[in-house]
Amino acid sequence: MTKDLTLTDLSNFSNDLKEVPASNVIARAVQENGVDAASKNFAAKKELNRVFSIEVETGEVTHQKQSGRCWLFATLNTLRHDFAKKYQLKDFQFSQNYLSFYDRLEKANKMLEWAIRLIDRAEDDREYLAMLEWGDEDGGQWANGPALINKYGLVPQSAMPETYNSDKTAEISRVINLKLRKAIAHMKKMVITPSHEADLRTYKLECLNEIYRMLVYAFGQPPASFDFEYRDKDNNYHNVRNLTPRTFFTDYVAVDFDQYTDLIDAPDHEYGKNYGLPNQDYIFDGKKIELANVGLTAMKKAAIASLKDGQTVWFGCDVIRDMDRKEGILDPNYFKKGELFAADLQLGKAERLATRDAEVSHAMTLTGVDIVDGQPTKWKVENSWGDKTGDKGYFIMSDAWFDEYVYEVVVQNQYLQEEDKHVASKEKEDLTPWDSLN
Repeated sequence: MTKDLTLTDLSNFSNDLKEVPASNVIARAVQENGVDAASKNFAAKKELNRVFSIEVETGEVTHQKQSGRCWLFATLNTLRHDFAKKYQLKDFQFSQNYLSFYDRLEKANKMLEWAIRLIDRAEDDREYLAMLEWGDEDGGQWANGPALINKYGLVPQSAMPETYNSDKTAEISRVINLKLRKAIAHMKKMVITPSHEADLRTYKLECLNEIYRMLVYAFGQPPASFDFEYRDKDNNYHNVRNLTPRTFFTDYVAVDFDQYTDLIDAPDHEYGKNYGLPNQDYIFDGKKIELANVGLTAMKKAAIASLKDGQTVWFGCDVIRDMDRKEGILDPNYFKKGELFAADLQLGKAERLATRDAEVSHAMTLTGVDIVDGQPTKWKVENSWGDKTGDKGYFIMSDAWFDEYVYEVVVQNQYLQEEDKHVASKEKEDLTPWDSLN
């Protein structure tokens, strides 16, 4: 047998295809409708009614639009529900744009600091290339949100509303990354002297000054102070004057993020360990990413305990898998692509991570679960894609989809089992920038 794909091989493939029953009919269906639509299994819908035995009362969904800020929206969604209940507000939102501004500035600082540390490395060095690929984008991890909020506070959306560029981040991302790579190219050319680190940091501040200006032009000037003016659900008027973002967070929101733990299911890593992602910790004195690898059962128990107590749950998943965006369905049994193509398309969770087929591509909020005979069967999900998808923006997720594509949940420590607390208390083991969890 040769290494080449021969004409004889192709002829054999074609002859084998002719033996597949109804292959012409299947081909026409796929060509006309696409893979997802042609593989739908409508019989699975009978298990996906939108009734849940445990459900947290929430309001209208948010809309991240054409941005990658799902992790930030999901974090603020978990905070806003309690805040709205406490102050009797309807459909309140914190300003996502306010935190987005500082998120991008802090990422720029991280990238330039990372470049300074690696400035003597060869241009094909693995970590140097990872730094360049990281860039200044708008994605993030859960811990990045608390790090930003602890440092910069929060403001209502009215104090810093969305702009064209916060809604559609591609243009500003390209410009910022161009500036950063220009800066790194210049750093590589700077004369290396005993004082070169100080010289590089002086240059870094010059670059950040320009990036700050770019962000103000794109996102607006973050407010140093504001008035919190609102009417509650009983139509009573309130106006709290001259708040700063920090005092608004500490005095009115008052959340201790140290009382939360990020639980993960990463079967390609050793269970019972606490992992860190230092390349994604971009606020140097802020909360660090820690991922307690406790597995699926522990994640579900903690999430259910939280929902039972009226607390929504931030979770990270691979949303593009087995998803019907329009109907808001997440279910591996709703799509039968293996049957459609008569091909084995099954990869286990560990295999998907190990082969880099898997990623945490999206973050959302669990707001409900249906428990039957003591076991979860389906989950209610608050998304941040507006109210035109799913059921007014809410998705339904089968428990089988949770098993396959949910990789992390964030819950308050009071909902953890003792063994989970033990794992989370361990010293974190830092992973490389090219690890499957990055």
